[in-house]
Amino acid sequence: MKITAQEEYGLRCVLRLAKAESGAVTLPEVAAAEGLSVPYVAKLMSVLRNAGMVDSVRGRAGGYHLTRPAEEIGLGSLLLTLGEPLFEETEYCQKHAGSEAPNGVCKNHSTCTLKSLWQTLEHWLRHTLDQITLADLIQHEGRLPELLRERLAAAVLDDEPQLVTLTVK
Repeated sequence: MKITAQEEYGLRCVLRLAKAESGAVTLPEVAAAEGLSVPYVAKLMSVLRNAGMVDSVRGRAGGYHLTRPAEEIGLGSLLLTLGEPLFEETEYCQKHAGSEAPNGVCKNHSTCTLKSLWQTLEHWLRHTLDQITLADLIQHEGRLPELLRERLAAAVLDDEPQLVTLTVK
């Protein structure tokens, strides 16, 4: 799994907003605290604002703030807002058809087991990440690996993911 710069820095900026006790945080404050440029933080906040995750207030006491409590913002949806899905079904078969594929159609299209694998892993990962909130990251900083193991075990054991039946011929 690869985390993009936009996902990493966007998550850090959102955490900065979640930790803010005074309410709104300005772009220069976030940029200085995270060692980023103001224009880059503005770009990240624009992406997050368009997704409805943050909002801005103008004026002397203005700045950015979360639109929901940190306890309600799961990492899966946040990272998806900042980046792309790990597996994108709509383009998968076309991207991986092979150079010799007739008409760009993968010769394994009807019997593809890899597509099912990536779909299942995407579902499990997003679901597990959504079990971890911004508040968890702030409150459980010292025991985050333990919390992740607990949440992962709960996601795998308690949730019945939409498994796709693998057919091998």
